Amino acid sequence: MRLKFLNILPLVALAVPVHAQSPTLEPSAAAKAFGSRPIIDVSISPDGKSLALVEPLVGRGSVVSVARLDGGVEPRPVLVSEGKEDRLFGCAWSSNARLVCNAYMISAIYGEKRGWTRMLAVNADGSDMKAISAKGSGDQLGFVLRGGRIIDWLGKAGEDTVLMDRYYMPEMTTGKMTAEQREGLGVERVNTRTLARSSVEPARGNAAGYITDGHGNVRIMVTRPTTSMGYGGHRYDYFYRKKDSREWLPLSTQSVSGVVATGFEADSVDPALDVVYGSDAVNGRTGIYRISLDGSMKKELVFEQPGVDVDDLIRIGRHQRVVGISWATDRRHSIMFDPELRKVAAALTKALPNAPLITFVDSSEDESRLVLLATSDVDPGKYYLFDKQTKRLAEIAPMQAALGNYSLSQVKPVSFPAADGKQIPGYLTLPPGSNGKGLPAIVMPHGGPWARDEWGFDWLAQFFAHQGYAVLQPNFRGSTGFGVEWLGSSGFKSWQQSIGDVNDAGRWLVGQGIANPAQLAIVGWSYGGYAALQSAVVDPQLYKAIVAIAPVTDIGDLQTEWKNDLSPAMLEGMFGDMSVAQAGSPARQADAFVAPVLMFHGDIDQNVSIAESRLMASRLRGKGKPVELVEYKGLDHQLADGQVRSQMLDRADRFLRDALHLPAAKP
Repeated sequence: MRLKFLNILPLVALAVPVHAQSPTLEPSAAAKAFGSRPIIDVSISPDGKSLALVEPLVGRGSVVSVARLDGGVEPRPVLVSEGKEDRLFGCAWSSNARLVCNAYMISAIYGEKRGWTRMLAVNADGSDMKAISAKGSGDQLGFVLRGGRIIDWLGKAGEDTVLMDRYYMPEMTTGKMTAEQREGLGVERVNTRTLARSSVEPARGNAAGYITDGHGNVRIMVTRPTTSMGYGGHRYDYFYRKKDSREWLPLSTQSVSGVVATGFEADSVDPALDVVYGSDAVNGRTGIYRISLDGSMKKELVFEQPGVDVDDLIRIGRHQRVVGISWATDRRHSIMFDPELRKVAAALTKALPNAPLITFVDSSEDESRLVLLATSDVDPGKYYLFDKQTKRLAEIAPMQAALGNYSLSQVKPVSFPAADGKQIPGYLTLPPGSNGKGLPAIVMPHGGPWARDEWGFDWLAQFFAHQGYAVLQPNFRGSTGFGVEWLGSSGFKSWQQSIGDVNDAGRWLVGQGIANPAQLAIVGWSYGGYAALQSAVVDPQLYKAIVAIAPVTDIGDLQTEWKNDLSPAMLEGMFGDMSVAQAGSPARQADAFVAPVLMFHGDIDQNVSIAESRLMASRLRGKGKPVELVEYKGLDHQLADGQVRSQMLDRADRFLRDALHLPAAKP
């Protein structure tokens, strides 16, 4: 059995204006393939008889298609987004005949471009589409950006009913007898077909989230202190309920200092064991713990791993049942609690030896049919359907079909010494067939900085490796996943250490003979873009070309962008004081730059304002430095447009070849 659901609609080409200093050239075939967007989501109906796929169209659009697994019916498109005003992020099944999809929009709200979400429901045949997020009124005292989140697919009130959280916004009371007075986060039971809704948890002004047991019962609540500006303080308080009780009892408190959190963070409830799983940092490393919810508050360590943080639970199906844990060292590892799934995972590893990274994506209600994603460093991945009863494994679709004919490069875990002798882990990707010596090379720091790179497929690194560059991705100090000491004060406040590690990555490439020192470049996205630019401030001669995608360029300006979302104390803990902004902001050090700079940025970026790149370009031009800024109209931080990504890859490759004096790429 082989399932094919790709190319079910005529592809719609969307015209995307690109503002650059040079004419846009037709991207190379490789840039088109690597820049293509992957499948967005796959889910299976409760009865296991239908699949829903969210697939990209050409450009920035997407389509939701439904396919019956009993054969005889072609996959059917049920929802299409052009990607201009809205974007589809994923869908799941509220019943065997109805889907709920998450839509994301960016539009002007009170004169400012803001991102907001709404939940949509549609029948599996494409009919009866409705917004299930609570409707606001013109009398509301603000705009609710978050359209709610499904926290439980079992609403306990019949088919098509779910539990959603909802932020209640009060209304003006002048001249109204029935104005909404509730404010804060609550939970509602919502029928996705009739839109009937009833309160499950009242609105609480300090509530920050709720966790259910996967069977329609709210068992955990998290609160934060509030100020006149919204959430404030550096504390999360967790409360729990015993079974069949409405009383909230204290569970734990998590304190946050800068970017470091201490205390138990609740994550998932197991109703069978009557425990809540979560993470806690003990002795500087995060491990998985569980606490009994029977009133005894018994706390047990489930798993920890020396040297790294363990904080990822493996869940399965509509009830989000916890079945295992996962963590990353130089590669990702997992342990399955469930004996049957442990055998399934072992069998799948044998059946798919070239795709060792296996993720349980979804399952039918009875967990007899599983949707899997299997990937590796040289494979973007394929979705599979596994039937536990028949033991049959069927391919659904490749994650990124355009790369099917390309030979990808193996990713090798490496480590290199920093200036202070500390060993810094990272990943080295060499061009296919290369001897690994005297190559043009790229250091590619990750974004975040509260993130890390892992072993696996990376479309950006693989593109440049395909084009002949060695690529090193360092997990510099300031990365997550390696404990509190490694995380430090963050890659912004402690930028000297993070950027020092990034530059030591480049020096190691040269010292090992991997990189030609005259052909060493740096490429980064988001914080990685910041690191690429700030590296030139610290050592202007090291890199001969700089590519920064959606970069932070002024730490002080970023703090200003985030001031409405974080308290002053949290901002200081993450970014430091104004002396840090002065020394650590590349836009304030334009004099130092020697290498040419190329930047890309979407003009409605909600993470890092395009003003950051515009400021950097202006400062560099003012100092007579070579710089180019490419702006993409109507796109945000992710540049989620296959055509734009292809253009960006091609333009970056041409820029690097020119700056590093390399021959033109083969067509």
